[in-house]
Amino acid sequence: MTREEIIAKIRKVEALFGGSEFAGEMNAAASALERLNAQLAAVPEAKIEFKISLPDPWKRQLFLALARRHSLYPYRQSRQRHATVMVRDTPSHMNQVLWPEFLQLSKLLHAYLDEATRDIITRGVHGDLSEAPESPGLPG
Repeated sequence: MTREEIIAKIRKVEALFGGSEFAGEMNAAASALERLNAQLAAVPEAKIEFKISLPDPWKRQLFLALARRHSLYPYRQSRQRHATVMVRDTPSHMNQVLWPEFLQLSKLLHAYLDEATRDIITRGVHGDLSEAPESPGLPG
């Protein structure tokens, strides 16, 4: 049985489980759902190729390190830009583990780099980091 067939059966059993008013039918549907979920876990998911564009060099380095930590092999096709990273992974792993982990660590990295940049500029260049005010015309 293919992965898609198992998922379709799971949806049917869930619909039966949700629409049943009798305890016996609900128990039968719950046990069938349990067996189908076990079958689904046993069927290996195929890896597909993901194309990710990361123009920020720090975020790209972070993603490359995370992919390698998860035993994946990041690469680029010939003639692809340096901002492009290709990786073969299962959709469930990419969507539930790798990408959420990358997003969370990316926010932390951005906050750290922002803080470090502000500190260096404030102490080394000038203490006023406010934005330039909007002017109605050219300065004269």
